Amino acid sequence: MASPPRLAKIADPGRRPSAQDLARLTGLPPEEMEQFRGLWPGLPVERRRHIVATMALLAEDDLTLDFEDIFAFTLKDGDEEVRLGSLEGLAGSENPHLVEPLIALMEQDRTESVRATAAATLGTFTLMSELGKLRPQMGARLEAALLSIARSPGEPAQVRRRALEALGPLSRGPVQELIRQSYYQSEHQLKLGALYAMGMNSDPGWLPLLLQELKSADTETRYEAVNACGELGLEEAIPPLAQLLSDPDSQVQLAVVAALGHIGGPVAKEKLQECLEQGSPHLQEAARNALEDLASGWDDLFSLGPDE
Repeated sequence: MASPPRLAKIADPGRRPSAQDLARLTGLPPEEMEQFRGLWPGLPVERRRHIVATMALLAEDDLTLDFEDIFAFTLKDGDEEVRLGSLEGLAGSENPHLVEPLIALMEQDRTESVRATAAATLGTFTLMSELGKLRPQMGARLEAALLSIARSPGEPAQVRRRALEALGPLSRGPVQELIRQSYYQSEHQLKLGALYAMGMNSDPGWLPLLLQELKSADTETRYEAVNACGELGLEEAIPPLAQLLSDPDSQVQLAVVAALGHIGGPVAKEKLQECLEQGSPHLQEAARNALEDLASGWDDLFSLGPDE
């Protein structure tokens, strides 16, 4: 049976499939998806990498494109780069059918980077579970799998960190206790993961620890603490955050601008306006974007008085 033209182009050895060719693979019907599965193993590895990476970029830029079935299939590819590209393409997906394949990758893949990325990708589903958008049995299975990885001293630190970060949205006691334990451990990667998880945990009780870490001598620690403060969205974090607008690391400075934009309110706007008027060029651009986002959102509504 001859392949449809849009599938034939990905297998044509005489030309590399273009972005336009690959965009046409959106929403393949079942019969064409079956043909895609038959074609895929015969493609050279460099072509498989190119296809997955290009489709991931296309899907990020155009939310109307749907390559989810393709990415779910290519998660099983024998090449590490293809699996990583597939995970990138599935980032943010809320399809619960992906939970088990992602758990399997996190637990069993032979490559640490794939395991860590799969764990991070599961964070979307823990947030869904916390919001009641995932079946309780599936939520319990997901939590147990992530806890097992995050607690295991025999697992690579990067995989444990990403599992811990993915657990962040869950408000249950075992998760909060694990965040606290990880914060006080000597393993640097776990401490960074704990800071990230604090921000995702939406518990104001984490703020004192985060404010303390804003003063850390370690750049990565300051960066994660800044982001977590932004996620918590508490206005009392604004003054200590603003002090880091002159941080020696430019990425920390940019993270502060993003955090102020996330927190919002009149004081945050004042600090962003100061960046716009007095900051370095990269800070000015970031502050301008943050102020534009605030102006187009709901922030102004919350600052109005009852009679305004």
